[in-house]
Amino acid sequence: MASVLIIEDEAALATALSRVCQRLGWHAELRASGNAGLRALASGNFDLAILDIGLPDLSGLEVLEKARARAPQLPVVIITAHGKLENAVAARKLGAAAYLVKPLDLREIERTLTQILATASAPTSAAAPASSDAQLLGDSPAMQRVFLEIAHACTTDAPVLLSGPTGSGKTLAARSIHIHSARKNAPFVALHCGALQEQLLESELFGHERGAFTGAVSARPGHIERARGGTLFLDEIGDISPTVQAKLLRFVEERAFTRVGGREDIRVELRLITATNKNLRDEVRAARFREDLFYRLHVLEIGMPPLRERTADLAVLAANFLRTAARPLTLAPASLALLERHDWPGNLRELRNVLEYAAAVCTGPVILPAHLPRDIHEHAASAPSHDARLATVLSEWLDARLLEKATYRDMHDAIESLVLRHLLTRFDGKPTLLARATKMNRVTLRKKFTRE
Repeated sequence: MASVLIIEDEAALATALSRVCQRLGWHAELRASGNAGLRALASGNFDLAILDIGLPDLSGLEVLEKARARAPQLPVVIITAHGKLENAVAARKLGAAAYLVKPLDLREIERTLTQILATASAPTSAAAPASSDAQLLGDSPAMQRVFLEIAHACTTDAPVLLSGPTGSGKTLAARSIHIHSARKNAPFVALHCGALQEQLLESELFGHERGAFTGAVSARPGHIERARGGTLFLDEIGDISPTVQAKLLRFVEERAFTRVGGREDIRVELRLITATNKNLRDEVRAARFREDLFYRLHVLEIGMPPLRERTADLAVLAANFLRTAARPLTLAPASLALLERHDWPGNLRELRNVLEYAAAVCTGPVILPAHLPRDIHEHAASAPSHDARLATVLSEWLDARLLEKATYRDMHDAIESLVLRHLLTRFDGKPTLLARATKMNRVTLRKKFTRE
């Protein structure tokens, strides 16, 4: 019988996790604080630990670091109410077997715990997380997924493909991967491939020898050589020509290339991260992108969500941008409401430009709706209300469920579960606070989460 230590101060969640362990035939011990959990680790023999970051006495990451000294081989699952990139990376580097964000799907927890115990191996050695000025922010589910995928990418040298629309933060994600990787002290070199013609791109990427073309008065190393030992980030990789694709494929496979006009092979070891705003699978099917190169670049893929899919993050993103303003500025609630109704075709870049404009015309400490650009107001006036958008999405969802012959109870339970999960994130993942704010019976609410 496996023995599991659960360190969680939210009694309802601790009980639910304990019941998951019981269903799996395991023994579970509960502790409500970090110090109590560490004492249990010192005196007991556990096969797995489940650890909340938000404990009343110690940070869960502190507990994880101390636990590594006492039980270096123990698989540890980290859970948190508010996932942050730094926490995800730190947990991964400290050897966490999994990093999960509340509200938890107990069925998914069951699968995760089973897989971890079935494939338990020595954890990653501890390392202090690197600091970074380039922070990715957001509490939305879309960004929590991105944080987890970046955390995985930081622990390997495998090529990463960042996909997503222009302005969604792909360069920021690439820098974060580099800064939190083992190559953080080596160069990070970026090249925007879509802005250069084929001959110039080839020269910028691979370098050239003296006399290789008109104007090449001396030999010059390319971006690959400049990134030696570090990370090379190639943005808009889907725009490169077939000729450059072929040369890049050779470098990816052999770590060797030839400068333009050169004859000798040059070998360079580095980590490659690429990005595109195109669907490379469609490009492959249309014979515009080499299939073999796609599979070599597409070892790990991280999809950056457009801003319209993470409007819940607008408040924190706006506050972060406004910190760089020349004077203290805040966003009025009415202004935030207007921003939330905008489609954001330019994503994070557009948001930054909107806030820079607002800061320039605002004369007081608060950005009012009148300080926002005209197109923000025009879109808000023409955009359907939140209720109208919900009605449209709900209608499509109901039609799909009816085709699947779902019962009313099935549809009701699915919608209720979705509503409760989204509400729980607004109350730090604590059902007690949610029950109080929504005037719901606490016992009834806990039963609903336990049932899932």
